[in-house]
Amino acid sequence: MQKKRGRRILKRVLWSVAIVLVLAVGGVLAWSQIGVMAAEPEQLAAVRENPAITVTDADEGIVLAPADGASERGLVFIPGAKVDPWAYAAILQGLAEDGVTVVITRPWLNLAFFDPRGLDAFTAAVPDVDVWSVGGHSLGGVRACQLAADADALVLFASYCANDLSESGLPVLSLSGSEDGLSTPEKIADARDQLPADADMVEIDGASHASFGDYGPQDGDGTPTISREQMHAEVTRLTESFLAPLAP
Repeated sequence: MQKKRGRRILKRVLWSVAIVLVLAVGGVLAWSQIGVMAAEPEQLAAVRENPAITVTDADEGIVLAPADGASERGLVFIPGAKVDPWAYAAILQGLAEDGVTVVITRPWLNLAFFDPRGLDAFTAAVPDVDVWSVGGHSLGGVRACQLAADADALVLFASYCANDLSESGLPVLSLSGSEDGLSTPEKIADARDQLPADADMVEIDGASHASFGDYGPQDGDGTPTISREQMHAEVTRLTESFLAPLAP
């Protein structure tokens, strides 16, 4: 009797654990799909109509490339948490106009931390490109830091590393915003020691967290004082200047 009772108790415990796990997984799946910040339609339409670039919705990600096909440099860009990948097309199209092929990834469950794929899963979209940088916005930048060992350079938009790259010798560009209420200037400064000593640290005056994409205001963020046009131009100028010396 005691053995049977023990088996019944064990069975109930196992069923309870299984139910909790199913509910937890279901909760994460539901949460990852709720509240995803969509790309602003007008900005996205302008990208699709831009004659200077080609836009390809590939299996590996959204590919922005120079219309003439001449590109030796590439950037794999990882979106922030629960942000539509298309929301970065407008701010990154200037790089494609200047000859940099950009692959914007689609993180699993809209969260970069749940995406275990390596850099080559995305660079495979454009095999002819010789030099690849990796970058990302917010949580996407944190994930980019983890993939940086396989890249030629690292680009951070309103983000910072959780892993130590200080002795990597990797070229790094960190763009932040003075009005960022999420990846605040203080948080960027606190994580500075994770980057190489010669990393380019640039704070864009008037930029908020959401200024680095085109998906509208974000809870907890500051109020930007820089215009969308100025922000796009500044990000393009700074990033292109950083990537230019990497040409093979």
